[in-house]
Amino acid sequence: MARAKKLLTPDKPLPAEFQDLAPFVEWALGTETERMTKRMTSSMKEIRAFYDAMLARMDAIVHYLKQFPADDLPPEARTLFHLSLSLIEVSNAVELYKQPKLPFGFDPARFVPRE
Repeated sequence: MARAKKLLTPDKPLPAEFQDLAPFVEWALGTETERMTKRMTSSMKEIRAFYDAMLARMDAIVHYLKQFPADDLPPEARTLFHLSLSLIEVSNAVELYKQPKLPFGFDPARFVPRE
């Protein structure tokens, strides 16, 4: 599959065919801690907008990402991958708990992920 022309956003490029996700590049975070912090400090309105936009594009994102080795993603694919990880991070907040902070959980500061 030929690579499509990419359009750049400030340090988080997206492939041209995914420019509709440009308003959400702030969710393209490389670590679990960053993704969890973003979820916990965002409003449900912001989380829901991100969730809806990403969920609608996941089939196309997976198809796009499959053309690259997982351990050698070009920058624009890495942005999509990080957006996908953030979708996973917010999914329980949207689908189950209806709030950014998960109830009955431990204080996230107690966890030190291996990043």
